[in-house]
Amino acid sequence: MGAARIDKRMKRSASRFYAVQALFQMESSGQTVEQVMREFLDHRFGAVYDGDEMIEGDVDHFRKVVEDAVNYQAPVDQMTDRALVAKWPISRIDPTLRAVFRAAGAEMTQTDTPPKVVIVEYMDVAKAFFSDPKEANFVNAVLDHMAREAKPEAF
Repeated sequence: MGAARIDKRMKRSASRFYAVQALFQMESSGQTVEQVMREFLDHRFGAVYDGDEMIEGDVDHFRKVVEDAVNYQAPVDQMTDRALVAKWPISRIDPTLRAVFRAAGAEMTQTDTPPKVVIVEYMDVAKAFFSDPKEANFVNAVLDHMAREAKPEAF
């Protein structure tokens, strides 16, 4: 695989991670999508924290995932609810997991990204936020259910 292709893949992965953070921040702070996206693009992409440089994200992919997660939140949340156990509606789910499901659901339904890629990528995002492998397994199960609903032809 060429270096440019690996770099593009890494930037896409970073943009997914940033999108989940941005969605979480919007929910917890009440900021608008424009405010949060501006902050991330101006201050987070490529920022240096304690000597560690954050990777640059794919700006276009970040914008698309965040905007689609906001614009299609109701249908994505409904699809997520159908994938969750009845006693665990999306409103009772950890806000970080909710952001993961919204970003992944938006990408699943509004882009051509193959569902299996979306599942693996957002499982990796969940692993970055949660040390217990139960969360990544939970994300895998929910996203698999969502993918089979969103793009049954891919299975």
